[in-house]
Amino acid sequence: MSIVGQRIKWLREQKQWSQLQLAEKLGIHNTVLSRIESGDKKGVDAHLISKVADLFEVSTDFLHGRTEEPSWQRGSVRETPATFLDVDGLTEKDLIEVKRHIEFLKWKALQEKSEDPS
Repeated sequence: MSIVGQRIKWLREQKQWSQLQLAEKLGIHNTVLSRIESGDKKGVDAHLISKVADLFEVSTDFLHGRTEEPSWQRGSVRETPATFLDVDGLTEKDLIEVKRHIEFLKWKALQEKSEDPS
């Protein structure tokens, strides 16, 4: 069994969903999901990995076995959001984009500050 398959199966079981239920949510046939979970299917599509990560609100790093943290934890934008910033319902991809915008605004402010002679 592959790490991706193990992680997907574990997440599915945490929700007490059948393979059929999860397959429907992902828009794939349940036999495909069965092959992924058992490790028979090699090279799971990146788009499908992203869909699984979004559905279960975990990182793709968790699904690939690069981290043991299944949820948005260390290093995440969600960890210390500004109190006025409502991030509910945003995916990790959305949060990364928000972070990029904030970093750009900070950079822009520094540029403007360095140009101001007063």
